[in-house]
Amino acid sequence: MIMPSVQDKAPILFGGCLCGRISYQITGPRRNIISCHCQNCRKTHGHVAAYTAIDKQDLVLTRQQSLKWFHDKSPNTWRGFCSECGSSLFWDARSGNNRISVAAGSLDASHGLRTIGHVYISEAGDYYEISDALPRFEKSSEGELEGM
Repeated sequence: MIMPSVQDKAPILFGGCLCGRISYQITGPRRNIISCHCQNCRKTHGHVAAYTAIDKQDLVLTRQQSLKWFHDKSPNTWRGFCSECGSSLFWDARSGNNRISVAAGSLDASHGLRTIGHVYISEAGDYYEISDALPRFEKSSEGELEGM
């Protein structure tokens, strides 16, 4: 018997920023966590970024009074954050796809997701080591981790 994955169960997840001015719900399937080591993510988060990904229609913003979007250095890439407390919440490649990445640290406890791999390790900081045995990709995972 095959056990259903977290994505198959899809309970509603809740999350938000540190100060509470932004809160959201995730109502549909989500990808497990991918850790990104690119320089832009490290500068945004202060260290490695960890994201799940969902369909945009499955993100329900219940409070968004201080949500701001910053255009990243990458083409068509936007980062959503709280302008009051500075929490980094979303990464959106607005290049016609229907997906948005949600910062795992902004999710409330007991979300049931697990880390499945590392991307952009070619840009990893020299002050830490990746010590697990999860899959690693020099740049993007090019979809290889998406189904996990």
